[in-house]
Amino acid sequence: MSPNGSDLPHGPNGVGGTPTHRPQGVGGSPTSRRGLRRRLPQALAAGLVLATATGCSYKDYPRLGMPSPATEQAPRILALWQGSWAAALATGCLVWGLILWSVIFHRRSRTKVEVPPQTRYNLPIEALYTIVPIVVIAVLFYFTARDENKLLETSKKPQHIINVVGFQWSWGFNYVENVDGNAATPKGVPSELAEIPANKLSFPAGAEGVYDVGTPASRNPDTGNPGPTLWLPEGQTVRFVLTSRDVIHSFWVIPFLMKQDVIPGHTNVFEVTPNKLGTFMGKCAELCGQDHSRMLFNVKVVTPEQYQQHLKDLAAAGQTGYIPSGIATTGNAKNSEPKTT
Repeated sequence: MSPNGSDLPHGPNGVGGTPTHRPQGVGGSPTSRRGLRRRLPQALAAGLVLATATGCSYKDYPRLGMPSPATEQAPRILALWQGSWAAALATGCLVWGLILWSVIFHRRSRTKVEVPPQTRYNLPIEALYTIVPIVVIAVLFYFTARDENKLLETSKKPQHIINVVGFQWSWGFNYVENVDGNAATPKGVPSELAEIPANKLSFPAGAEGVYDVGTPASRNPDTGNPGPTLWLPEGQTVRFVLTSRDVIHSFWVIPFLMKQDVIPGHTNVFEVTPNKLGTFMGKCAELCGQDHSRMLFNVKVVTPEQYQQHLKDLAAAGQTGYIPSGIATTGNAKNSEPKTT
């Protein structure tokens, strides 16, 4: 007799006619299926707990992790975010569905051991999975470019202009405003703002200005949150002129759903119209050095009357004029034209 028993007669039940018994619960037996059915409700219950035990309310779920918008421009960003997630979810459901369909309907048979039919060089399928991703990316690119162009449009005469100055490790705010009501002072652009291209600053007549500047130890007197506080008027257009004194920073007001880099030697601008009263958190979103995590600030949206009073309070405190805006803008960046409406 051969060592492996190959010379023994083979009956329908196994080698030598001896019945072959499969261990209970192996190979898709009723026991394994019953165990799967018992575990499925437990897995579903665990998923339900994970979904409901977070700090989000039912109103937060449609925003998919985004904070509540606080400007007139922010809903456009939120819609782009939601649309991108919807496209990703549809793609994911399609892929998961095809995977499950293959697993369920094309699993290996228990009785057949032959190699299944092989499909090669199916040109329609290859064209499909090449063209469909290109179409998806093109659609996402179109909506992204459309919304980005709209968000970066600037008006010819914004109601308010604020020069945001980033420096290690805090922020300064130049309110380019005519606080005293005298259009004759100053007669030109102050030297502190001379580095900013005229087409981006749009310096108004008589804007002698006031400023506020912070340190990492600054605190908001109302909330106690760290950093200086930037005041904005509700319902009025504000242009942010972003400049840096040292390295690249990033100006990010979280509920505005938008951030933009603050680059030395290059001036960025964008406009928002706050539409929600309150105090919001802001931070630097670009790793800028050792104390990057301390580059925090606050944004307080108030009524236009309170905003004007705040400017007068800064002037009364002796904070008139401007702090230096940063490194001079040179080269092609100095001649770049912002989009205006």
